Amino acid sequence: MPKGAELITEFLVKEKVPYVFGICGHGNVGMLDALHAAQSDIKLISPRHEQVAAHMADGYFRVKHEPVATLTSCGPGSANMVMGTAVALTDSSAFLAITANVPTAQFNRSPFQELNRHNQADFANVMRPVVKRSFQPTRVDMLPLALRQSMGTMLNGRPGPVNLDIPFNVFQEEADIALEYGVRTVLNERRSAASPEDVSQAVDMMLAAERPVLFIGHGIAISEAPEELTALAQRLSIPVISSPNGMGCLDMEDPLSLGFIGRNGAYQANQAGRTCDLVVAVGARFDDRSASSWMPGYSWNFPASKLIHVDVDHAEIGRNYAPTLPILADARTFLRQVLAELDRRRVSAEPRLKPWLARIEAWRAEWDAYVSPNFHLHTKPMRPEMVVAGCRAALPDDAILTFDAGVHHNWYMQFWKARRPQTMLNSWGFSGMGFGPASALGAKLAAPDRPVISVCGDGGFTMVPHVLCTAVEYSIPVVWVVWNNFSWGAIRDLQYGLFEGREIGTAFYKGENGEPYNPDFAMWARAAGVEAATVTRSEDFADVLRHAVQANRPFLIDVHVDANVRPPATGAWALPPIPHKEPVFGRRWMPGDAPVA
Repeated sequence: MPKGAELITEFLVKEKVPYVFGICGHGNVGMLDALHAAQSDIKLISPRHEQVAAHMADGYFRVKHEPVATLTSCGPGSANMVMGTAVALTDSSAFLAITANVPTAQFNRSPFQELNRHNQADFANVMRPVVKRSFQPTRVDMLPLALRQSMGTMLNGRPGPVNLDIPFNVFQEEADIALEYGVRTVLNERRSAASPEDVSQAVDMMLAAERPVLFIGHGIAISEAPEELTALAQRLSIPVISSPNGMGCLDMEDPLSLGFIGRNGAYQANQAGRTCDLVVAVGARFDDRSASSWMPGYSWNFPASKLIHVDVDHAEIGRNYAPTLPILADARTFLRQVLAELDRRRVSAEPRLKPWLARIEAWRAEWDAYVSPNFHLHTKPMRPEMVVAGCRAALPDDAILTFDAGVHHNWYMQFWKARRPQTMLNSWGFSGMGFGPASALGAKLAAPDRPVISVCGDGGFTMVPHVLCTAVEYSIPVVWVVWNNFSWGAIRDLQYGLFEGREIGTAFYKGENGEPYNPDFAMWARAAGVEAATVTRSEDFADVLRHAVQANRPFLIDVHVDANVRPPATGAWALPPIPHKEPVFGRRWMPGDAPVA
């Protein structure tokens, strides 16, 4: 008769899960033993921190759209998963988080690492807010159902992480039972469609609009709908605004791509958003950073603009803006329905909306004239624009970049032009630091033949420096570009912008003289066995990055960046009750202002 751990391992193998990112503990040694026996079918990779395991699993899924599993022990080990699962949940990324718990015979006796203030073996309640569902099978014969339901919950509808909390004895005990197994569960196998009436009305609204925009998010990438999105945008000449997790779903060199919207968006995106007459939002959720904190006239102008809101998650439709036409549907299915309706009506792909597109091009030209000169200034320390430009010059179009929160991410949201989908992995909804340096490891395992570069802040990198150890141990050739500005730059900028420069706790200093301080990141990397370089001249950066990619081994580049050059705001971001800052370039646009030519 199989042990519980053997059933779990058999299930993972049948589901073609290639990796378990796990860290040992007394609570999961039984599961480790089962994985030892299955090494030819599934590989255990053990990072040095559980948060990294979660981010690795998240990064793997975002690139490949197939889940892996994590494995952590009782108590604090699994508690370290909370932030990583929260990042995955808010960004709709899926993995199976297997956590260990105390033996059922010891429930509610306060054994080592049990939480029981409100319920016995209560760790599942720690995880519930940050996963789609938490299962806690307390007998081996409960495993087959829990495993099948876990995989289905993860991958159906809006994907997200699922927790499987296993008491110690369930790994070890046996039962005369088999898996409940039909066919392998895959992402997007259940696609909801819009009603024919809604599709027809949506097409009517698109054809009638004089100034429409498409607003896309991660849902386009998850649904694997970039081809359909591109076809619709080009057929109806509708410009596309993107959230960071949707970047690259339309090639951002396409004239119809307007870039990101919000405080750190491109000027033409904010101008189009606040002056359009129709927004077709597909797989996007209007969070505060892509909506200028929902203040009218900065990024969007609802209800003056009409809104078609399409999403697979009914909770997101109407959360922040009441839609003119709400549609609960899978992104790719909806776009295919719209294209089929255009075929039925024999709508050709002739150029449309020429006055609207000409106005957008004028805005783009104004923005380019304002920002372009800064992409050619060689200063010391480097201007942030030169890091973005160096990456564009050195990297192929299929390179994958990962980011966590920080001022460096603001620059890439504003100026990076992703050429392909799933090449820009962002910690967006929960904005967890450490995601970028850690998720790069999972992304590289998902795409071993493509360059993977983590552009990470000095603050974020020092939260998870042990990623270096994992890269060396398992020969994962990731490149880390550490944006070294000797500060928590994004929050320091808030202090300068909102608190009259009263800076405390945001710059990295040592000694009474306030000398800027950071570790020697290159030396730190070499101590871990990682090749490294320090770059202080912008003229050198692109060549060093090319060398790092071509080396095809773990490589860290410590790049010294000027903390006092800030991305120019074209929208706004409010933190009530503090008065918000107005855009640096452009202005709020309200109904009643001069009409768009």
